[in-house]
Amino acid sequence: MRVYVGIGSNLGDRQANILAALQRLRARAQVLKVSAFYESEAAGGAEGPAFLNVAAELETPLERAAFERFAREVETAVGRMRTRKLAARPIDIDMLWVEGRMHPQLLQRRYNLVPLAEIAPHLNLPIAEGNGVRRRARSLHFNANRQEEAPDVRLSLGRVGVSSVRRIVHLNVDGKERVFNGEFTMVADLAPDKAGVHMSRFSEILEEAALDVLARERHPGRIEKIVEAIAKEIVQSQRAIRADVRLRADFGLERWTPVSGKRGEETYTLIGIAHADELGTRRVAGVEAQGMTACPCAQLMVREHSLHELVEAGFSTADAERALDALPVATHNQRGKGAVLIGADPEHADAVRAEDLVELVESAMSSETYDLLKRPDEFFIVNKAHHNPKFVEDVVRGILAGALDMYADFADATFLAATQVNYESIHKHDAFAEAYGTFGEFRRELQTGRYVTQKTDLAAWLGTRPSPVLV
Repeated sequence: MRVYVGIGSNLGDRQANILAALQRLRARAQVLKVSAFYESEAAGGAEGPAFLNVAAELETPLERAAFERFAREVETAVGRMRTRKLAARPIDIDMLWVEGRMHPQLLQRRYNLVPLAEIAPHLNLPIAEGNGVRRRARSLHFNANRQEEAPDVRLSLGRVGVSSVRRIVHLNVDGKERVFNGEFTMVADLAPDKAGVHMSRFSEILEEAALDVLARERHPGRIEKIVEAIAKEIVQSQRAIRADVRLRADFGLERWTPVSGKRGEETYTLIGIAHADELGTRRVAGVEAQGMTACPCAQLMVREHSLHELVEAGFSTADAERALDALPVATHNQRGKGAVLIGADPEHADAVRAEDLVELVESAMSSETYDLLKRPDEFFIVNKAHHNPKFVEDVVRGILAGALDMYADFADATFLAATQVNYESIHKHDAFAEAYGTFGEFRRELQTGRYVTQKTDLAAWLGTRPSPVLV
């Protein structure tokens, strides 16, 4: 049976919930097509924050009634609780088009109609403009000018500057002006014939450059444009060979807990990095987000032990396997911190949205986390994580794959980096994984299955040093 379904979420990590539902649907159906993500305000009296929706084309051996029961089971597995009819929910699966018959209310449901029209243009669905459905694409002073004099030892310095410089900055984040207490790191290379190593004076130079640039900004800019402007200013006005500027700024996003629907604001970190020299500038932007992971290795050991225990207790092997399949198996878990950086060309840079990057990082972990949790929310997160165990390596690969998919139209020269740190709960060390390269290098590795051993790192992509020769 061919069926088109609409999948939506407006509680918790919406993107992760939708992806989890698609993964579970694959157990009894082949997923043929999936639309982009579309966002719209809750409509028709529905409660809660904005919905994220997709449409999917499925092929299933089930009859309609059996598939509908299966879809309800998937909703329950992902966290749907049957309360009030229009209550906010972590997942919603609607039958849109089954065996040539359209859902009777589809034409009134723009949030379903628009994504369905994307993957099924042959249905000739009427799409009106302005329907409210948005596609989610993407000091000290000195009389002597010693720093301009020749140094006693004529050697160049690679990185001289300041860190932890805190400034109030106005930034544009996903189209909204926000005020941040940002933390700058600013460094520059110095030529061998220039002293410029008196740290208090050098700190003053960099800070003045930052303040001048920020004062000239009439409207709040994106984080990567701010750091790019400061780096350029340092090179031009202070005659540095090159300059690197980094800005980290904590920001909040509205989040709703996955079951209780409690509104709150979760904190994430916005990252901007820029490099400037006489040839030009390059910049990257990204985010840092926290979540949790459950260990797959320990879970497999617990499962194996539990299977033996159940068999010894009198259960058949088949019944013991079914029981372990139905229940989340114990394992140790840990809080994790993931990050993603993207360096895109100016044509695509504005498509990189902070909220999308946060969801990308959180979705790669076993579960997102929240500052405020009621008991049902706590159960939801622990249950979700233990059904979705991840190594630190899995998280990084998930971030990379998600970015390549989300920004599939970006050029091969686009830079991508992902990191994950797991703060281990049963070890005295932490687990860490990192990957970096260009979209083209990752795409070639995926397409050929061959290890691209020398990928472009951040320093090479920014131009701090030459790129490696690829073999």
